[in-house]
Amino acid sequence: MRTMAMPCSFPIFTRLNVNKTHLSPVLLPFCHSSFSLSHRRSLSMAFATQPSTQQAVSPGDINSDANVFQLIQTHQKKAARLPPVEEIRTVLYHSIRGMLSTFSQKVEGYPSGSMVDFACDIDGSPILAVSSLATHTKDLLVNPKCSLLVARDPEDRTDLVITLHGDAVSVSEKDKAAIRTAYLAKHPNAFWVDFGDFQFIRIEPKVVRYVSGVATALLGSGEFSKEEYQAAKIDPIAQFSKPVASHMNRDHAEDTRLIVQHSTSIAVDSAYILDIDSLGFNVKAVYQGSTYKLRIPFPRRTEERKDVKTLVVEMLQAAKSQFSS
Repeated sequence: MRTMAMPCSFPIFTRLNVNKTHLSPVLLPFCHSSFSLSHRRSLSMAFATQPSTQQAVSPGDINSDANVFQLIQTHQKKAARLPPVEEIRTVLYHSIRGMLSTFSQKVEGYPSGSMVDFACDIDGSPILAVSSLATHTKDLLVNPKCSLLVARDPEDRTDLVITLHGDAVSVSEKDKAAIRTAYLAKHPNAFWVDFGDFQFIRIEPKVVRYVSGVATALLGSGEFSKEEYQAAKIDPIAQFSKPVASHMNRDHAEDTRLIVQHSTSIAVDSAYILDIDSLGFNVKAVYQGSTYKLRIPFPRRTEERKDVKTLVVEMLQAAKSQFSS
């Protein structure tokens, strides 16, 4: 039975400085508690399906950090999120670069690290195109045990970090064409994959661990087996996250701010969408000079890209209706 860190009502708060090159004490509730994996999963599903409630609070009612903390804590506890294993599977599927750790053959007894490009196959196994000249390739030929660390946002140490542990195996000749297609879909300019000294390898996962970063843990922390990881679904809306978020941030920044204000009951100064999935989106919102990372839930689950627009318009109309009344 594995124990896992769980989000709960006792808050540890962190404050993000607006300057992205410096991080100082933002507001994400988290505490460490021990739960069985089955309990953890059932609670995660409850969070993922629980509808959010909205109670308007006038800006004048927010007159201290304590009130802001309480509002955000209450809101974030109810905000719908993907189950952790689905979020992890989704993040890895859409990621393209990570830190590969191998057992060094040159410096015996010590680990070796390399930044590598990768793509995931249909089962969620990372695929790498490696050169026979590379140090990590030589390491893996002797000892195939390795790990791949992926940060959802490498510039934000408070964000989700995933480590996949597994064994590196060569891709068979019969699978090479499909693997090549999958790799080039994520790395279209990787012409070197056809060079004579390159080959494709697959990291077959044994266990996948995650933590949401330093000082905060929105999802908690823990691990999933190969079977749990591979059985998880890839969120269907996440593939549209970048274009939708870019459009909203570029052309509808004020609309996003109003939606966040309506959802959280805090008169934020601005809000920037980070990513989107079928249950909602994550933002960095500025309030009185401090930046907070917040989860904003959709009123209901989205199934297609067009549903995102429908729900955003619906949320904006609700916000404008409240603030005009």
